[in-house]
Amino acid sequence: MTEPQSWHARLAELGLRLPPVAAPVASYVPAVRVGDLVMTSGQLPFVDGGLRRTGKVGGSVEAEDAAHDAKVCALNALAAVDDLVGLDAVARVVRVVGYVASAEGFTGQPRVINGASELIGKVFGPAGEHARSAVGVAELPLGAPVEVELTVELR
Repeated sequence: MTEPQSWHARLAELGLRLPPVAAPVASYVPAVRVGDLVMTSGQLPFVDGGLRRTGKVGGSVEAEDAAHDAKVCALNALAAVDDLVGLDAVARVVRVVGYVASAEGFTGQPRVINGASELIGKVFGPAGEHARSAVGVAELPLGAPVEVELTVELR
Protein backbone atom coordinates (compact mmCIF):
# COMPACT_ATOMS: atom_id res chain seq x y z
CA MET A 1 0.00 0.00 0.00
CA THR A 2 1.35 3.41 -0.88
CA GLU A 3 1.05 6.05 1.79
CA PRO A 4 -2.06 8.18 1.26
CA GLN A 5 -1.80 11.94 0.99
CA SER A 6 -3.03 12.10 4.56
CA TRP A 7 -4.05 9.78 7.38
CA HIS A 8 -7.41 11.54 7.39
CA ALA A 9 -7.82 10.57 3.73
CA ARG A 10 -6.97 6.97 4.59
CA LEU A 11 -9.59 6.96 7.36
CA ALA A 12 -12.14 8.25 4.85
CA GLU A 13 -11.14 5.52 2.35
CA LEU A 14 -11.86 2.99 5.10
CA GLY A 15 -15.24 4.57 5.83
CA LEU A 16 -14.09 5.71 9.26
CA ARG A 17 -14.12 9.07 10.99
CA LEU A 18 -12.54 10.20 14.19
CA PRO A 19 -14.97 10.79 17.04
CA PRO A 20 -14.86 13.88 19.25
CA VAL A 21 -12.14 13.60 21.90
CA ALA A 22 -13.50 11.75 24.91
CA ALA A 23 -13.62 13.90 28.02
CA PRO A 24 -11.25 12.67 30.74
CA VAL A 25 -12.97 10.81 33.59
CA ALA A 26 -10.39 12.01 36.18
CA SER A 27 -7.45 14.46 36.51
CA TYR A 28 -5.44 14.02 33.31
CA VAL A 29 -5.29 15.17 29.70
CA PRO A 30 -6.11 12.99 26.68
CA ALA A 31 -2.62 13.23 25.15
CA VAL A 32 0.81 14.72 25.85
CA ARG A 33 3.64 15.57 23.46
CA VAL A 34 7.24 14.96 24.53
CA GLY A 35 9.73 15.85 21.80
CA ASP A 36 8.75 13.90 18.69
CA LEU A 37 6.44 11.50 20.56
CA VAL A 38 2.80 11.76 21.55
CA MET A 39 1.47 9.48 24.28
CA THR A 40 -2.25 9.15 24.82
CA SER A 41 -3.97 8.45 28.08
CA GLY A 42 -5.83 5.17 28.20
CA GLN A 43 -8.95 5.46 26.05
CA LEU A 44 -12.17 3.65 26.84
CA PRO A 45 -14.68 2.49 24.20
CA PHE A 46 -16.84 5.62 24.46
CA VAL A 47 -19.36 6.17 21.69
CA ASP A 48 -21.45 9.35 21.82
CA GLY A 49 -20.27 10.00 25.39
CA GLY A 50 -21.17 6.58 26.82
CA LEU A 51 -19.64 3.14 27.10
CA ARG A 52 -20.79 0.64 24.50
CA ARG A 53 -20.96 -2.09 27.19
CA THR A 54 -19.56 -2.97 30.59
CA GLY A 55 -18.33 -6.23 32.03
CA LYS A 56 -15.47 -8.67 31.96
CA VAL A 57 -14.21 -10.39 28.85
CA GLY A 58 -14.63 -14.12 29.08
CA GLY A 59 -17.60 -13.51 31.37
CA SER A 60 -20.47 -11.25 30.33
CA VAL A 61 -18.53 -9.83 27.33
CA GLU A 62 -17.53 -11.99 24.35
CA ALA A 63 -13.94 -11.65 23.11
CA GLU A 64 -15.16 -10.65 19.63
CA ASP A 65 -17.26 -7.80 21.07
CA ALA A 66 -14.31 -6.66 23.18
CA ALA A 67 -12.07 -6.69 20.08
CA HIS A 68 -14.55 -4.33 18.42
CA ASP A 69 -14.43 -2.18 21.56
CA ALA A 70 -10.62 -2.13 21.30
CA LYS A 71 -11.02 -0.73 17.78
CA VAL A 72 -13.26 2.02 19.19
CA CYS A 73 -10.63 2.74 21.86
CA ALA A 74 -7.96 3.06 19.15
CA LEU A 75 -10.13 5.51 17.20
CA ASN A 76 -10.60 7.51 20.39
CA ALA A 77 -6.82 7.52 20.93
CA LEU A 78 -6.25 8.70 17.37
CA ALA A 79 -8.78 11.48 18.00
CA ALA A 80 -6.74 12.57 21.03
CA VAL A 81 -3.58 12.65 18.88
CA ASP A 82 -5.41 14.58 16.17
CA ASP A 83 -6.69 17.13 18.67
CA LEU A 84 -3.20 17.73 20.07
CA VAL A 85 -0.96 17.79 16.98
CA GLY A 86 -3.06 16.82 13.94
CA LEU A 87 -3.19 13.23 12.75
CA ASP A 88 -1.24 14.02 9.61
CA ALA A 89 1.78 14.91 11.78
CA VAL A 90 2.12 11.22 12.67
CA ALA A 91 5.10 9.44 11.09
CA ARG A 92 4.41 6.06 12.68
CA VAL A 93 2.72 4.26 15.53
CA VAL A 94 5.36 3.14 18.01
CA ARG A 95 3.45 1.28 20.72
CA VAL A 96 -0.02 0.06 21.63
CA VAL A 97 -0.88 -0.95 25.18
CA GLY A 98 -4.21 -2.63 25.81
CA TYR A 99 -5.86 -3.57 29.07
CA VAL A 100 -8.60 -6.17 29.15
CA ALA A 101 -10.94 -6.55 32.13
CA SER A 102 -10.73 -10.31 32.31
CA ALA A 103 -12.93 -12.92 33.93
CA GLU A 104 -11.03 -15.53 35.91
CA GLY A 105 -9.30 -17.94 33.57
CA PHE A 106 -9.60 -15.73 30.45
CA THR A 107 -6.29 -15.74 28.56
CA GLY A 108 -7.30 -14.27 25.19
CA GLN A 109 -6.10 -10.70 25.81
CA PRO A 110 -3.93 -10.65 22.66
CA ARG A 111 -6.97 -11.55 20.49
CA VAL A 112 -8.95 -8.70 22.06
CA ILE A 113 -6.24 -6.08 21.55
CA ASN A 114 -5.87 -7.25 17.94
CA GLY A 115 -8.98 -5.12 17.35
CA ALA A 116 -6.87 -2.02 18.00
CA SER A 117 -3.74 -3.33 16.26
CA GLU A 118 -5.62 -4.35 13.12
CA LEU A 119 -7.27 -0.92 12.88
CA ILE A 120 -3.87 0.78 13.25
CA GLY A 121 -2.50 -1.47 10.51
CA LYS A 122 -5.35 -0.66 8.13
CA VAL A 123 -4.98 3.08 8.66
CA PHE A 124 -1.19 3.40 8.74
CA GLY A 125 0.02 0.41 6.71
CA PRO A 126 3.73 -0.25 7.36
CA ALA A 127 3.89 2.92 9.50
CA GLY A 128 1.43 1.20 11.81
CA GLU A 129 3.72 -1.72 12.72
CA HIS A 130 4.12 -1.33 16.47
CA ALA A 131 5.34 -2.86 19.71
CA ARG A 132 2.47 -3.98 21.95
CA SER A 133 1.40 -5.21 25.34
CA ALA A 134 -1.97 -6.88 26.02
CA VAL A 135 -2.60 -7.04 29.76
CA GLY A 136 -5.39 -8.76 31.66
CA VAL A 137 -6.67 -6.78 34.66
CA ALA A 138 -9.33 -7.30 37.32
CA GLU A 139 -11.21 -4.04 36.69
CA LEU A 140 -11.13 -1.00 34.41
CA PRO A 141 -12.61 2.47 34.93
CA LEU A 142 -16.42 2.65 34.78
CA GLY A 143 -16.60 -1.11 34.30
CA ALA A 144 -15.24 -0.91 30.73
CA PRO A 145 -14.13 -4.22 29.21
CA VAL A 146 -11.08 -2.75 27.44
CA GLU A 147 -8.78 0.30 27.47
CA VAL A 148 -6.11 1.23 24.90
CA GLU A 149 -3.28 3.75 24.86
CA LEU A 150 -0.98 4.72 21.98
CA THR A 151 2.47 6.18 21.51
CA VAL A 152 3.14 7.74 18.12
CA GLU A 153 6.19 9.33 16.55
CA LEU A 154 5.78 12.64 14.72
CA ARG A 155 7.25 13.61 11.35
